[in-house]
Amino acid sequence: MEVRVLEGRDVLRMGDLTPADVEAILGRALEHKSAHEIGREARLLEGKAVAMIFAKASTRTRVSFEVGIGQLGGTAVYLSSADLQLSRGETIEDTGGVLARYVDAIVIRTFLQADVERLARAACVPVINALTDDEHPCQTLADLLTMKERFGEIVGLGVAYVGDGNNVCASLMVGAAMMGAHVRVASPEGYEPTADMIARADAAATSGGSVTVTRDPAEAVAGADVVYADTWTSMGQEAEREKRLADLAPYQVTSQLMALASPTAAFMHCLPAHRGEEVTAEVIDGFQSIILDQAENRLHAQKALLTHLIGVPS
Repeated sequence: MEVRVLEGRDVLRMGDLTPADVEAILGRALEHKSAHEIGREARLLEGKAVAMIFAKASTRTRVSFEVGIGQLGGTAVYLSSADLQLSRGETIEDTGGVLARYVDAIVIRTFLQADVERLARAACVPVINALTDDEHPCQTLADLLTMKERFGEIVGLGVAYVGDGNNVCASLMVGAAMMGAHVRVASPEGYEPTADMIARADAAATSGGSVTVTRDPAEAVAGADVVYADTWTSMGQEAEREKRLADLAPYQVTSQLMALASPTAAFMHCLPAHRGEEVTAEVIDGFQSIILDQAENRLHAQKALLTHLIGVPS
């Protein structure tokens, strides 16, 4: 009988998962993907409902969750800020407590990590962080799935992240180091991962994994198996756009930078991308880019996460 070690738990940060948890999620994600490809996806969420609270706009996160829940036979209830009484002053605690009486899990995409944590404390069903300003664990699960597919093993991989040490970087550092990869982050002064982010990643590093932060993108990319970039201007940072573009310009991923990586290196980007800013079109649209595999894997990784947390056996 399958041991449901993840059933009923929240995933608010990447560090809420252990290496064994991640292995279980990735293994089930591959099962979901194979079943979907041959049209034999089991309707494991039949009779289940998932609330999806979105305070931030989304393409991949919303579509992958909504479609995935539907493919598994469940009901996805999309709730924008305008749909909820939160916009009229209802507390997060009341919202979470009520929703937990209706649904089997809650997915939330918002700004403040503290809001997600308050919601989780109030709700008696699993809560999943689908992006905050601090972390993006769902993206990292898909990234790790993509690396596993591409390279067979995550242990020992060199993963270079170049650019702004943001929420995606935070979760990637923890997740990849946890699974035994060597993560090297290159960011300019003022854009590097915070001390707290680095400490979380260091604490999570197992199986020989490690985390290094440098100012030099060439140092980070040298010999890497994966080169990862993200947009330099996220939602809420539009007023800083011109300054950010200038500060981060030396960190653009170009074909010259990619040439320093392993000959078999893959380029990854969580999307949306801004060609000509954090990455050139030549790289993101080139033969080393696996961004569409990465985006597709959001679907399968999140289906696996949901079925584990809701407690549905595969």
